[in-house]
Amino acid sequence: MAGSTPRAWQRMLSGRRLDLLDPTPVDIEIEDIAHGLAFVARWNGQTEGDFPYSVAEHSILVEEIFRRVDPSAPAKWRLAALLHDAPEYVIGDMISPVKAAVGPGYGELDARLTAAIHLRFGLPATLPKTVKARIKRADKVSAWLEATQLAGFSVAEADKFFGRPNPALTEGLRLHLRPPAEVRADYTARHADLMAQL
Repeated sequence: MAGSTPRAWQRMLSGRRLDLLDPTPVDIEIEDIAHGLAFVARWNGQTEGDFPYSVAEHSILVEEIFRRVDPSAPAKWRLAALLHDAPEYVIGDMISPVKAAVGPGYGELDARLTAAIHLRFGLPATLPKTVKARIKRADKVSAWLEATQLAGFSVAEADKFFGRPNPALTEGLRLHLRPPAEVRADYTARHADLMAQL
């Protein structure tokens, strides 16, 4: 049809229709997020093993590291850590060089989706800067672990790009690749645990 507006929504498996230009909390379901993230590969799929390392697995790890960064953090900020990449269930995971090439439009879309997701689960649309900084720190530690254990980086390369993490934040953390359905179930269960603590 000439002159028609391009479709800017996606139908989810739950039946919800999420408008990417104007996302609303009522169209967001944790099952859709968990399913999508369990099937989105980190590192553009360039990881060793028989399964991709998913954004859902990464998010579970970031929440665990966040608890190490801030052991006294309330459940709502641990939930924010678990959900830190939730918009990627719709927009996918772009590596940093691609985000830079796409420009500010990616960041604006991510921010709209993040706000709607946060509101859906009782978090502020925008996180306090201190909380956001602690989640970012956990995210960088996770990236270092993923780079050295799964993505073929040497320790020196990972140190250069992500910074050498405090050993207390990585102690005993060994990454395992698992089937998406298993990761999806664990992500959903962790979300439920945190919601129950709010």
